[in-house]
Amino acid sequence: MFRDKKVLKRLNIIAQDIIELPYLLFDITLILMKGIALWITGLPGSGKSTLADEIKKAYPGFIVLRMDEFRKIVTPKPAYSDEERDIVYRALVYLAKIMTENGHDVIIDATGNLRKWRTLARRLIQKYGEIYLKCPLEVCVKREKNRIVTRKAPKGIYKKGAKGWPVPGINVPYEEPKMPELVIETDKVSVRQSKGIIKKLISRLSR
Repeated sequence: MFRDKKVLKRLNIIAQDIIELPYLLFDITLILMKGIALWITGLPGSGKSTLADEIKKAYPGFIVLRMDEFRKIVTPKPAYSDEERDIVYRALVYLAKIMTENGHDVIIDATGNLRKWRTLARRLIQKYGEIYLKCPLEVCVKREKNRIVTRKAPKGIYKKGAKGWPVPGINVPYEEPKMPELVIETDKVSVRQSKGIIKKLISRLSR
């Protein structure tokens, strides 16, 4: 029987640590199992979907969440109001959070024109990387006009924007990321080079 209270206290601490060890190991395992989320942001026509597809080819395990496809399910007849955008983007962030927590790697292919949505994703998703595709508006307009594969995106959006349709960069603000993990100038850097740069980010986030 121990008479020294300090010894008893120390033994109690050790016993508690032994009891909690399996839970600690479980928590560590969950952290290691979590997937990563890459948010590819930029103006329409900056090359988001093209790069998302290239990453998917290199890493087939990635799941691509495209805002244009997601919106067609959540809001089949979108009004593109501020309130509606907020609801849809928050839902998209939550979906990415749940998927990464279950071990899936995710690419968010979405303009995300307001910084608050990307900030929310960064706060909620542990392994998160923001990739800003910086591209002059005139280049984006030209690309959008000439592209054949739309990937569910509405056609002629810049033309519609000139007529009053809410389009980021035209009559809806696009807030550039303040401290993204990557900034890629897609009018200067090729798709192949961009993919190589992103691979390094994926390697870093996956550790």
